[in-house]
Amino acid sequence: MGVRTAATKLHIPPSAARRSTFLPFVVVALLCCASYLLGVWHHGGFFASPSQSPGVSIATTAVSCTTKTPLKKRTPSARSPSLDFSSHHTAAADETLTADTSSGSSSAAPPRYRACAAKYSEYTPCEDVARSLRYPRDRLVYRERHCLAGRERLRCLVPAPAGYRTPFPWPASRDVAWFANVPHKELTVEKAVQNWIRVDGDKLRFPGGGTMFPHGADAYIDDIGKLIPLHDGSIRTALDTGCGVASWGAYLLSRDILAMSFAPRDSHEAQVQFALERGVPAMIGVLASNRLTYPARAFDMAHCSRCLIPWQLYDGLYLIEVDRVLRPGGYWILSGPPINWKKYWKGWERTKEDLNAEQQAIEAVARSLCWTKVKETGDIAVWQKPTNHINCKASRKAAKSPPFCSHKNPDAAWYDKMEACITPLPEVSDANDVAGGAVKKWPQRLTAVPPRVSSGSIRGVTAKAFIQDTELWRKRVRHYKSVISQFEQKGRYRNVLDMNARLGGFAAALADDPLWVMNMVPTVGNTSTLGAIYERGLIGSYQDWCEGMSTYPRTYDLIHADSVFTLYKNRCEMESILLEIDRILRPEGTVIIRDDVDILVKVKSLADGMRWDSQIVDHEDGPLVREKVLLVVKTYWTAQDQDQ
Repeated sequence: MGVRTAATKLHIPPSAARRSTFLPFVVVALLCCASYLLGVWHHGGFFASPSQSPGVSIATTAVSCTTKTPLKKRTPSARSPSLDFSSHHTAAADETLTADTSSGSSSAAPPRYRACAAKYSEYTPCEDVARSLRYPRDRLVYRERHCLAGRERLRCLVPAPAGYRTPFPWPASRDVAWFANVPHKELTVEKAVQNWIRVDGDKLRFPGGGTMFPHGADAYIDDIGKLIPLHDGSIRTALDTGCGVASWGAYLLSRDILAMSFAPRDSHEAQVQFALERGVPAMIGVLASNRLTYPARAFDMAHCSRCLIPWQLYDGLYLIEVDRVLRPGGYWILSGPPINWKKYWKGWERTKEDLNAEQQAIEAVARSLCWTKVKETGDIAVWQKPTNHINCKASRKAAKSPPFCSHKNPDAAWYDKMEACITPLPEVSDANDVAGGAVKKWPQRLTAVPPRVSSGSIRGVTAKAFIQDTELWRKRVRHYKSVISQFEQKGRYRNVLDMNARLGGFAAALADDPLWVMNMVPTVGNTSTLGAIYERGLIGSYQDWCEGMSTYPRTYDLIHADSVFTLYKNRCEMESILLEIDRILRPEGTVIIRDDVDILVKVKSLADGMRWDSQIVDHEDGPLVREKVLLVVKTYWTAQDQDQ
């Protein structure tokens, strides 16, 4: 036998060599899978219904509202954290949490945000009363938005007033609120004979009265319904200028009409805050020098009931602005001075001549806008805007004041100045056509393709894309409801904010729930979508989230933020946006933040220092999608009783 060489001794069969080479890859793959699964479990588990998965388990043990110790984060389950989305503080007030006064942060720990002093419980960064006095009083410019910036802005958590309680659920909230939540008695004295509001022990009662509707908002709206069609779905969106406590908007809701109510933060302390506490859509706002923050052709109806706006002054500038935001064929309703002055002139402490001159001036402005007076009966007068401008342009060849605006974007309304010119309606080929396209009656208009989409007016949005977007948000809302069981609890959420509404799909998917959604369209994105939101029969406003929102603290029960932090990356600090969210979110309110997982990890690191309980869960399409959802519950705490 010959001597075997070393090569012969080390010979490995080919199949064994393949197994030897393949084995390390198998081991590495298994280790990678195990590492990934461990990470998914650590960040919230896999998507399933709350009863089947720890992704977001719902706590079932109620938290006592009379405990003498501060609330703590909910006890986690054995496998993952639990978030309690329930509201507990509906009766006696809890003992307040002690403010965390630490302000610094290190590389190893997220910042811990301290509580602001109790005097800031109604802090509005863009309508600060003291700061507003720096600005001109002419035409109420000082009541407009003048936002704090940089170091001027508070870097602390705005507290709820001592004794704060969860508002009453809708529809009870329309008529009653907790006094501790909005502790103001000024209007109960000033408007006592007008049935606006009254104090009843620890509650505020809203009888539904108003200056021009002493028999109640319901009866007043019935009177309006005798003049224009309020019951056939043709009127869905309304604007209430100088709204008071928004009783007009509150009682329109039972008629499926959604009103955007606004009033300034002025001597009628907290009137908009009362409206929001009632569960009625409202914002702080004023007709002064800037356009209202809504697109052209937004509202089916606008209303002024003794709103004290000088419609006849400044070349009819304010009525011209109402004309801009009214839909073709929309109605303007006026009650109060000077309407029916022959009956009320003594009570108004004005002369007959003065009131008559004011009414004639208003009538002249309305005619110059080509409006038609529908009727004046009793205390109410109604005008109607034309459905197009064919006849208006023909009739104005002689009378050219005010002129038609030439080049200005009709929808531009973020610090854009009002001008004494008529916003032209889109061109039509026939005098019977509705400029810009007719919208369907409610509720069909909610899901019908908006005219702005079908006409190609919104860049990058086709009819097909709109339909797909509607279906997508139905799917996403189903996902939210599967991980937040209280979503289905009647009355749990009433005031809802969508910070990046796009086409309004989120709000549309919630249309059957007993809530309303304020659809905000960021000024840094595609702002043309806000017009389509209104064509769907929804409401909203423009907003730059680098600034504060024109609303009071504790406005919203639920806030939805889709890709907001990606949109504002490198534009302003993430911290500023989160502090604003905290300001306008009610204690025990919920936040849903959708974004890239890397951004959500950064958001969560800040949120953990804001007295929020939070948890990242998977996208509705599963764990392999980079976009995730951060669920947040704001813990209950209030200011100390004494000033800090």
